[in-house]
Amino acid sequence: MRTFLFVFALLFLLAPARNAFFDEKCFKLNGRCVNSCLKHEELVALCQKSLKCCLTRQPCLKSKDD
Repeated sequence: MRTFLFVFALLFLLAPARNAFFDEKCFKLNGRCVNSCLKHEELVALCQKSLKCCLTRQPCLKSKDD
């Protein structure tokens, strides 16, 4: 019974980390398939199951001449 409780607690605590690790990847493995993009992400493609492929935006680099 202790083994069962230990395994159950271990799986319950590792569930959030496991979900992020096994997310579906898209756009040359740089994007991720989600229901909606976050504020700092942009929509670059569509995934299966009506999901959106979101990619983190790259900041604009300012040149020294400006």
